[in-house]
Amino acid sequence: MPLFSSLPYRILSKMAQNEQYELVETIEPVVARLTKEHLERRTHWYFHDIVPWERGESFRDKPWDVSQATISEDARTSLVLNLLTEDNLPYYHLLIEKYMPRTSAFTAWNHLWTAEEGQHAIAIRSYLLTSRNCDPDELEDDRMATVIRGYEPTYDDPTEIFAYTSLQELATRVSHRNAGKITDDPAAFELMKNIAADENHHFIFYKGVMAAMLAENPSAVLSGIYRMLTKFQMPGVAVPGFMRRSISVAKAGVYNLRIHHDRVVMPLLRDWQIADLTGLTNRAAELQDKIMSIPADIMEKAERFEKRVGLAPA
Repeated sequence: MPLFSSLPYRILSKMAQNEQYELVETIEPVVARLTKEHLERRTHWYFHDIVPWERGESFRDKPWDVSQATISEDARTSLVLNLLTEDNLPYYHLLIEKYMPRTSAFTAWNHLWTAEEGQHAIAIRSYLLTSRNCDPDELEDDRMATVIRGYEPTYDDPTEIFAYTSLQELATRVSHRNAGKITDDPAAFELMKNIAADENHHFIFYKGVMAAMLAENPSAVLSGIYRMLTKFQMPGVAVPGFMRRSISVAKAGVYNLRIHHDRVVMPLLRDWQIADLTGLTNRAAELQDKIMSIPADIMEKAERFEKRVGLAPA
C-alpha cells in the first residue's frame, strides 16, 4: 500500500504535485535503516545518575540569591538559554509530525527522537535548580513565556525541514558541549557532554537522511538547503531576552557566528558534498553557487560582530 494512501484527498492532491514528498517516500527504507543503526549505536543514559542531588536545598526554606551560584554568569546564561531552547520540544516535534503520516518511518523516528530529547530539559533544569545556579522563579516564568510564544518556522517541505534539523542538531551539539566546558563544574560538564552526545547521534541520523535525498534528487534538495540557510534562525529566538543572552553566549565562546561558520555550516557543506554535485538543472546549478557563497557572508558578519564587541577571533 502506498505510504500516503491514508491521507485525505486534498492533501494527497497537493503532495502528488510535490516532488519533495515523493522523495520522502523513496527514502523510507533508508530512514528505517538509519533508525535501526541509531538504536544500535546509542546507549541510553540517566540524568539522575549525574545531577548532584546532595547539593539541593528547599527554596521555600532558603530563598534563592545570586551569591549562592557556583558557576560564572556566562555559564549560567548559556545553560539557561540552552534549557529554554530545549523546552520548546513540542513545537520541534510538530515540525516533523504534521507533515508525515502515522505509517511513515519518519514518524517512528520522530517519536523516538522526541523521547530522547525530552530528557535534556529535565536534566539541565534539575542541575540548575539543585546547584542553585539560576533564579528558580525567573526560570519558570521564562519557560512559560517561551512555550506560550512557541516556535513555528516557515519550513514547509521535507528538504527544508531535514536540512534544518541537520544543522540544528549539529549546532546544539556544539553549544551544549561548550556550555558544559565553561562551567568548571564536573557534574555540569558530564551532563552537557551526555546531552551533546545525544545531539551528535541525532545529527548523524539527519545527515544520513539528507545524503539519501541528495543521492536521489540533488536538484530538488538544493532548493530546500538554500532556503533553509538564507532564513535560518536559532530556535531560541522565542526565549525572553534572547538577543541579550545570545550576545553573552557569543562573547563567552559558547556559540557565535564564527563557530556557526567553522563548526556547523562548513562541515555540513563538506558532508553533503555540495560543491561536487553534478547533473543539476540550470536552476539547481545557480543555487549550488549561491549556497557555496553563504559561508563568506557568515564570516563577514562574524568579523563585524567581533569588531563591534571587541572579541578576538578564536
